[in-house]
Amino acid sequence: MNNQELLLKEIRKLTSTSLNDEISAILNISYDAAHRRVSVKSKFSIDETLQLANHFNISLDKLFLKNDKVIVEKTIEITSLNDMLSYFKKSAERIEHLASNENVTLYYSAKDIPLFYFMDGTIISKFKAYVWLKLLNPNQSDVSFENFVVDESFMEHTQKLKKIYEKVTVKEVWNDTTINSSLQQILYFYESGLLNFNSAKALCLDLKRILNLIKEKSNQSNSNYSIYYNELILLNNNMLIETNKKLTMFIPYTLLGYFITDNLESCKNVHQFFKQQIQNSKSLNQSGIKEQNLFFNRANRKIDYYLERLNNQVDLLF
Repeated sequence: MNNQELLLKEIRKLTSTSLNDEISAILNISYDAAHRRVSVKSKFSIDETLQLANHFNISLDKLFLKNDKVIVEKTIEITSLNDMLSYFKKSAERIEHLASNENVTLYYSAKDIPLFYFMDGTIISKFKAYVWLKLLNPNQSDVSFENFVVDESFMEHTQKLKKIYEKVTVKEVWNDTTINSSLQQILYFYESGLLNFNSAKALCLDLKRILNLIKEKSNQSNSNYSIYYNELILLNNNMLIETNKKLTMFIPYTLLGYFITDNLESCKNVHQFFKQQIQNSKSLNQSGIKEQNLFFNRANRKIDYYLERLNNQVDLLF
């Protein structure tokens, strides 16, 4: 059985109407053209194959490849602010489409603070955009953070992502190192002369605001947000979206770059691994005040430590 016959066999399992009529409608081709494809007298193009797979939610890697190979999609490469705008626009469209299903749950393995917290138009939002561009395109000019300008449409797309994030059920796994990279970035750009003291201090205080926001969310009885503290394993910024129809996995390969797949076996394995992580974690939503305070106080003390380092460096200048 060739690949086209395999695809048609899978489609037949998923529809009870005339295959010729349905393929004609989906591909916007004539009945005769659809009949030639169904009878394998002519072949589906690559675009037609993908269109059918998307319509019927068929995993092509599961259908055509061996079990040890997976077809993945990847996000666009970012080397400019325009690339970043396109990245967040497409990300918002993809996640909005997934979130349009019922019973949507988003799992996040927070090696770093999830990027959804940097989408509210505050100083930390601008700083993260600045850092991402600097690290993804080291050849760009040495403009300071204070002179860096973010396009208004950037906030439009990130706000859409934030609204989706707040709408779905969220399960985040954190540990004591989750805030480290943000603090180190603040210190690095301050010491590089690209970030002034007042901005660096404001960024640290904004991180405290985010921690306080998370603590408040975790204490809301009717919240769809859950945060878990795991001290056993290193986290990796993996994200998994579970809907009533399928699982979709986002695997980081660069700072903002993700491979995306809905390969059933791979996603099921990651889904199970997330459940194991959560089982081996402390739920900060269900913990007492003591456990919550221990976690958030440790994070705030780290921020205080970096604030002290910034203050000490300023004192040395005078």
